Amino acid sequence: MLINKDKVRNYDMGLFITTLCAVILLLVIAFNFSTEQTHDPRFSQLTYIKQGAQKLDFHTVSRIPDERWKFVTAPVNLGMDTEVYWFKFNIAPMKDIDSDYLLQIDYALIDKLSIALYDSLGSTPRVIYHAGDSIEFGERPINYITPLVPLLSNELDQQVVLRVETSGTIRLPIKVWEENEFIEHASRRDMVMGLFFGFICAMGISNLFLFLTTKRRSFLYYSGYVFSLGLTLAALHGYGYAFVWKDLIWFESIAIALFANATIFFASIFTRHLLPIRQHSRLLDTLLKGVGWYFGLSLVLCFILPYELLIKIFLLAMCVTVTYIIGLGAWLSMKGVAVARYFSVAWGCLLISALVASFDNMNIVQLGISANNMLIIGGAVEAVILASILAISYSHSRDDLIYAQQFALEKEKQANSAKEDLLAVQQRYQEDLEYKVQERTLELEITLRELSDVNRELEQLTSVDPLTGINNRRHFDKRLKSEGRRSRREQTPLSLIMIDIDHFKQINDTHGHTGGDACLIHVTKLLKEALHRPTDDLCRIGGEEFAIILPNTDSEGAQHVARTIREQVERTPSQVDEHCVSLTISAGVATAIIERDEQTHELIRLADEKLYAAKAGGRNQICY
Repeated sequence: MLINKDKVRNYDMGLFITTLCAVILLLVIAFNFSTEQTHDPRFSQLTYIKQGAQKLDFHTVSRIPDERWKFVTAPVNLGMDTEVYWFKFNIAPMKDIDSDYLLQIDYALIDKLSIALYDSLGSTPRVIYHAGDSIEFGERPINYITPLVPLLSNELDQQVVLRVETSGTIRLPIKVWEENEFIEHASRRDMVMGLFFGFICAMGISNLFLFLTTKRRSFLYYSGYVFSLGLTLAALHGYGYAFVWKDLIWFESIAIALFANATIFFASIFTRHLLPIRQHSRLLDTLLKGVGWYFGLSLVLCFILPYELLIKIFLLAMCVTVTYIIGLGAWLSMKGVAVARYFSVAWGCLLISALVASFDNMNIVQLGISANNMLIIGGAVEAVILASILAISYSHSRDDLIYAQQFALEKEKQANSAKEDLLAVQQRYQEDLEYKVQERTLELEITLRELSDVNRELEQLTSVDPLTGINNRRHFDKRLKSEGRRSRREQTPLSLIMIDIDHFKQINDTHGHTGGDACLIHVTKLLKEALHRPTDDLCRIGGEEFAIILPNTDSEGAQHVARTIREQVERTPSQVDEHCVSLTISAGVATAIIERDEQTHELIRLADEKLYAAKAGGRNQICY
């Protein structure tokens, strides 16, 4: 998308100010509500032990010697580990003994957490609390988004032992609160988070309505991205389990992986529809499409694969994908696509926060601010910038549409003017054109009729014997094949008579070829007179050889026709130059019901054999 330079400068300044204000505001809020202090003077140094193959419970773990416990710095972050860990620390007597105090583990993603409180006089726990997202929300000691339990008497030392088992990060931001202090903190925190999630919902719903009114799919995909991002952050902070899918333990175990993959899925297809990637590179567009398919498949895998494997794969795939999208934005910005520059800034904010949060979860770096708060900052800043980009894109598209409509209107006027001129020219030449078309059409019809006559004459020349005027061998082959198929179809007999003029060579030698031709014509006339049905077909197939095709005629009928012809030829001599030439014929008769195409050749062969037998038997006879 190319935007003029003045608009680009205005957009740059507006987005820079918006981004800077959003980052500063969110950082102030995040640090203000961060509870991950390095040390709280109200409890002692933390120690921990890894259970491993040992079978430990709250009675046996308290008897483990102190030298076997390892020290760990608060806030505790041991990275991703599915092993069971035990933590131990002491809480000193509180100054205000009239107030109630609370112990908070400010991390909502612990699967199983057991908290045992011991007094300073015994090794048996006074009370054991169970928390974590593997139990129903209503069974928590205090219904709050993170594990929260009341402490014992404020006058004595208390020992706290924690049993932690989770499929994600072992993270324990521990905080001891005076009850009123906690209520004030929780109220402010919930108010800010409520405003944040309200902002996310408002952006998602507004873009959904924009999609319904404009039918632009980029609004739909952005709405899906914003809703997925909001649900991911709600799951990270425990608000989803507390208010949305309350007591659905099985869903809580996959919620983060599911919504996080959905976020990147919608982000990838939103990027493809917002940026003109395909116009510049089909390969890069196909790669981004493949990324979308991968995260779409991951949505299904969330219901199959274990959480600890899913989240590791997701963190790696997310960092690679976001880096790729930032690279696409930078590359397109160098191609002159102005919104791609803002797009890279938006995704850069998310990439930085995602990388920092990932390193913190894997215990590579230690932060003074919650990794989840970092994701809120990055996600919120990105959502604001992407919303601005979408507004810029839509505004520019609308301007382009108005310009295109004006341009099209002007072109339409020019086209109408040209059309009127063309109609005037067409009107002048229409009559001449119609006359020429009619003239050409008449000439074409005459030519076609002449061509048809020539074709008929040619067909006749190729099918008729020029001397006798009857059909020739070419016609005989076609007609016999056709009648053979009808015989097979109707199961009727087909007869064939093969006829040869006796001693025809002597006639030629005595009277010359002219006399022989006269005899051929005479015999042809007699043969034609002997045939009375229109379906009977007489053909000259050789010099003095004739064939008669008799459809639907049995052997007796064919023999009768052959005898009639022989008798007629014998008693009717031919007149050749004042000489009477006596003629006789020999004939072979064959009859069959045709069952297959090849049987017609067998019929010819059989009739020929009968003809040869007649000649061998003395001529002037019929064999059948």
